[in-house]
Amino acid sequence: MTFKVAIARDEDGVSVWVPGLPGCWSQGATEAEALANIQAAITEYLAVRDELLDGADVREVEVAA
Repeated sequence: MTFKVAIARDEDGVSVWVPGLPGCWSQGATEAEALANIQAAITEYLAVRDELLDGADVREVEVAA
């Protein structure tokens, strides 16, 4: 699965977030560290999403890009 991420650099390092996943963000001292951290954050975000959907009547829809 691929996600688009946004990156911002400042004097404290690199911040990165996923516009498609509200509240999913991370940071690191370097871009490589920030990208590794956001991978972990995305994994955790999706795990929580799945827990919240447990037992719900769920459907999937396909949307053209």
